[in-house]
Amino acid sequence: MKVVRRGDTYIAPDGAVFDGNVKIDGNFVLPRDSHVWGRLIVAGKLEIGPLSTVGGDVLAQQAIIGRAVKIKGTLSVLESATVCDRARIGRIDAGGSVILRPGVKVGDVKSEEVIYVYGRIRSGMLTGRNVKIFGA
Repeated sequence: MKVVRRGDTYIAPDGAVFDGNVKIDGNFVLPRDSHVWGRLIVAGKLEIGPLSTVGGDVLAQQAIIGRAVKIKGTLSVLESATVCDRARIGRIDAGGSVILRPGVKVGDVKSEEVIYVYGRIRSGMLTGRNVKIFGA
């Protein structure tokens, strides 16, 4: 699997499959329909494309989780996280704010800042400085 590097950003090819754990010292773009079957650790910003899967925990500085992504473990971010429509995540721990889009299924969500919920979601406990719900 060849990962392209542009500055401090690493970009995997479309449909990439990683059989074990992945650690990236920079930003990482995982395009649509890609799969990581272990843990994913990113020192910078993480972008996971639509219909992708991560079989373990995810740790990143910031994260944008695409439509219909499945993360079987915990998503831990030091700053903010945006979770797009119909994503499935075991749990979220964030140092910054969290945005949850319609159709998201997630376990407990813990944030040091604000949790924004847009539309209907299924979740465990939402724990943050404030929880704002729009268009439920």
